[in-house]
Amino acid sequence: MRRSNFMLYGAALIIFSLALLMLAFPAEALQASLKGISIWWDVLFPSLFPFFVISEMMLGVGLVHFFGTLLDPLMRPLFRIPGIGGFVMAMGFASGYPIGARLTSQLWEKGLVNREEGERLVSFTTSSDPIFLIGAVSVGFFHNPAIAGLLAAAHYGSAMLVGLLMRFHGKPVVGNNVQKPAEGVSSGPIWRRAFEEMHAARLADGRPLGVMLQKALGSAVQLVMLLGGLVVFFSVVMEVLSSAGIMAYVYAGVDSVLSLFGVPVVLSKAVVNGFFEVTLGTKAAGNAESIPLVYKAAIAAWVLSWAGLSVHAQIVSLLHHTNLRYLPFAFARFIHGLLAVVFVIVLWKPLDAYQEALGAFMPQPDVTRPLTTMIVHALPTAAVTFAALIGTMLMMSLLFWIGKRCMNRLRT
Repeated sequence: MRRSNFMLYGAALIIFSLALLMLAFPAEALQASLKGISIWWDVLFPSLFPFFVISEMMLGVGLVHFFGTLLDPLMRPLFRIPGIGGFVMAMGFASGYPIGARLTSQLWEKGLVNREEGERLVSFTTSSDPIFLIGAVSVGFFHNPAIAGLLAAAHYGSAMLVGLLMRFHGKPVVGNNVQKPAEGVSSGPIWRRAFEEMHAARLADGRPLGVMLQKALGSAVQLVMLLGGLVVFFSVVMEVLSSAGIMAYVYAGVDSVLSLFGVPVVLSKAVVNGFFEVTLGTKAAGNAESIPLVYKAAIAAWVLSWAGLSVHAQIVSLLHHTNLRYLPFAFARFIHGLLAVVFVIVLWKPLDAYQEALGAFMPQPDVTRPLTTMIVHALPTAAVTFAALIGTMLMMSLLFWIGKRCMNRLRT
């Protein structure tokens, strides 16, 4: 009881202090709000809204169950999650945070994953989307599209490694929320079972396509508005704390920690800003001057992988109605950030000679027109990424399935 009271009083004090700071710096709070709305309208709304709608539709028509059956031979032995998690991973990597958490919560609601499986899944499918990593970070902030290949290898490679590490999280649970084969699904070839699972899921949903689209649009609008509110809120918090001089003490503390590892202290602003919000952190890392590029890239990789408290709040809001816990997700974000830094340092020299060649294949969107850029570049890039990931995972799943069948025949 005392602990709960202490947390309640502490939260009340923090909220009251923030309210006083907003009253003390109203102009700064207003400008931060406008900045947050600009980020939401120019980046989040056009990039996330279509994926929220299409993911809802794909779940309703049974395509998620179709891919889940085909990917089951790959996802279960590697990540200890049902094959349906492979679809979530592809969508999460292609469209960015918080699509992975949104889909995971939907799978939990339908009883397709249990708590441990959901926690594993959301822990490594929360990642940046390719267009933000390439267009905003590499081109817009670093003014160096050649670095996109390195950041992508570090970010997505370490995410896959986090997924392999998270397979040791939790124990197998038998009971509620465990995926079961749909009624009427045969035990024949995997491709036949995939189509039967899709058909069974469509019959179980039962809604006409028009009603399904209407519900998907309404749900997507509500969710995008919620995420926009979180972005605006954290923008205001960062601005009023900076105006009050509080962030200066935080920067000093981070300076002392960075100096222990030989990292230039000028990057402390990027670390602190990135702890709260991805865009602010990566922009500060890219704009840092007179320091080696490898340090700037390492900090940007950490920011992208940690994702910022703004994204953490989005994840919590998406999972609040489930029994999935936040601490495993936070632990995975911390490990993901550290691994991404290690990846950048390890891959820096091997990829140094090829960065210019890699950059030549990277799109260079017009960062002065973010809304047009997102409509013209984001959707095609994300679609290609999703198709490539699904195709690769299907091939790997087929190889796993063939290998398992061969092993079973050799044993008999």
